[in-house]
Amino acid sequence: MKPNNPFLISGYYSPAYFCDRERETATMIEALHNGRNLTLIAPRRIGKTGLIRHVFYRLQERQPDTVTLYMDIYSTQNLGDFIRLFANTVLGRLDTVPQKALGRVAQFIKSCRPVFTFDELTGLPKATIDVAPTTEETTLKEIFDYLQSADKRCYIAIDEFQQIAEYPEKGVEALLRSYIQFLPNVNFIFAGSKQHVMQEMFHSAKKPFYQSTQTLSIDRIDKTAYYDFAEAFFAGQDRALERTVFDTIYDRFDGHTWYIQAILNRLYGYSVAIDSATVDFAIREIVEESTYAYENLLSAYPTGSVRLLKAIAREGCVKEIQAGEFIAKYKLRAASSVNSAIKKLLANELVYKAPNGYIIYDRFLNEWLRSLAF
Repeated sequence: MKPNNPFLISGYYSPAYFCDRERETATMIEALHNGRNLTLIAPRRIGKTGLIRHVFYRLQERQPDTVTLYMDIYSTQNLGDFIRLFANTVLGRLDTVPQKALGRVAQFIKSCRPVFTFDELTGLPKATIDVAPTTEETTLKEIFDYLQSADKRCYIAIDEFQQIAEYPEKGVEALLRSYIQFLPNVNFIFAGSKQHVMQEMFHSAKKPFYQSTQTLSIDRIDKTAYYDFAEAFFAGQDRALERTVFDTIYDRFDGHTWYIQAILNRLYGYSVAIDSATVDFAIREIVEESTYAYENLLSAYPTGSVRLLKAIAREGCVKEIQAGEFIAKYKLRAASSVNSAIKKLLANELVYKAPNGYIIYDRFLNEWLRSLAF
């Protein structure tokens, strides 16, 4: 069954609803097919998760019995959280026959008792475990032993991998590396959105994962390829999407995939002609729906930080955040106060340091901030 709206803003359906990324797809498939682990670095919402799903789809087209597994560890806070999510993602997924899957899990997982449920669509067992702090490392080893026993190719994507650097436990990177390097039948994609952290993890000689993967960074989808993709779907509705209108959307959101998709999703659902006024209406509609959340978000920050956010939004991109001209223009506090505020905003991912300067991470939040009185 086809999606009602081809401009997906969550999940992955099929190659027909996936735009471009042909070079990146080919690079990733070639690396994984030849036994190389990958590090994939991209800002959040630029499309790395969709790319991973697309690569997995293509891999399974080639080899239908390939096992592809995806886990997002952004919400995990410690090693125990990671192990529970890892177990829930992996256990029971190596075999298509439920009895064999249950038997294999029971054979390797001894430190705790998995609780099994069955997937309604596939009928395969899904395991949930409760890990005691005293048995965490033992359970982790058992999961890797389970993976090592697989008799088919397995590809595992761990998204927001930089999160493990925030765990309170010491040596998590070294612990994972010690197991991953001995899995000849399993390859990993380590995806992350914090470029400086990911670069440090995989390119610093002091780190356990140093030079253990092939690195790929992804950026915006080519504007022309994106327009051709979008225009074809509107043409299927006997509607026109003019190139100038699309370019306005693309440039306004700096080619950032998720936000463009969100706007195209709204435009596709409208029954009116698409022009600049329609685009502005769609953006206002999306922003207004998030106003309450944005107000609550900013209520946790001091006045100086909120004023700095408004200033960045007005500028669009700020190359030198402590420049005297910028501080004077928006009547900000002293450079030391701006420096303190920007560190917290970066840490909480309200602001992102792009190659050209500082920008508001959420581009719809940026639109809302620009509309506020200064």
